[in-house]
Amino acid sequence: ALRADEQGVLESQPEHFIALPLVGKEEERPGLPLAINVVAKYWGADLVAQPKGAVLIDGIELAEKSGLAAFIYKGSLKDLKKRIDQGIPVIAIMPGIQDVAQHATVVSGYSVEERRITTYVPEPDTVGAIPEPKFESDWEQDDSTAIVIVPADMKDMIKKEETKFAQSNRLCFEAERMRQQGSPGRAEEMLRQAAEKDPENAQAWSQLGGIYNDKGSEEAVTCYERAIKLNPKYYLAYRGLGNYYLKKHDYSLAEAYYSKAIGVNPSRYGPIYKNRAIARLELGNNAGAKEDLREYLKQTPNARDRQQIETEIAKI
Repeated sequence: ALRADEQGVLESQPEHFIALPLVGKEEERPGLPLAINVVAKYWGADLVAQPKGAVLIDGIELAEKSGLAAFIYKGSLKDLKKRIDQGIPVIAIMPGIQDVAQHATVVSGYSVEERRITTYVPEPDTVGAIPEPKFESDWEQDDSTAIVIVPADMKDMIKKEETKFAQSNRLCFEAERMRQQGSPGRAEEMLRQAAEKDPENAQAWSQLGGIYNDKGSEEAVTCYERAIKLNPKYYLAYRGLGNYYLKKHDYSLAEAYYSKAIGVNPSRYGPIYKNRAIARLELGNNAGAKEDLREYLKQTPNARDRQQIETEIAKI
């Protein structure tokens, strides 16, 4: 991140840049995802949050009720840059950190010279700049999912042929809400529709795998494997397979798939190391398990089970 100099001017301003409104702590709303709030404010819409959890699809629907139009599709760097040059910020679904598996970030610009993507950072006079290859590699782990929100009278700027998987991705987001609300049957129905509509949509197959995984059904394996075939960087599908085999007590396959997920991104999700440690203990790899538990605590500093894990490390 770049800080302002004494004159309050950014030391390095990207060539293609959208100045987004700063949403302070007092304006953050529990029932409204920050990324949606920032983009809505940019377009002059003041969203009233619902008194419930901040699920992205809820925020998207709030934006639509306020006269904005939303598109959820498989993006690309080329498309992202085109939107920035149109004055349209893009919400990208990116890998999380610590114990959050994924998060939404707002892309506000790019620099041709430095080959960096600029993202919204909710601090004054600060710019988050990510090298293009890293941004693209990270974004691919969630199938380059982009959310574009524009005023309804600008929606024709987003051409249908530019919004790959728009309908099936929408179903995926709605299904995730259903799953969180305890309606897995409805979620499964939506995800089957999504996979039928766009059989090449890795996100639909991975989420469907998650539904079957929750049920302990071996159909989970087929779905996850299909997601990975479509997108070999699909982190959540590898992790899902690891979880599936851990529950089935197939510890060698559990370890193998956790290792593949970690190979895609070693610092995306701390708890995966704890799960791999369990598999490794069962396989008699105590040294590897100990290393994994230490890594879990390092990557998840606020782990609720820290004391228990520290005791376990001392015992191994």
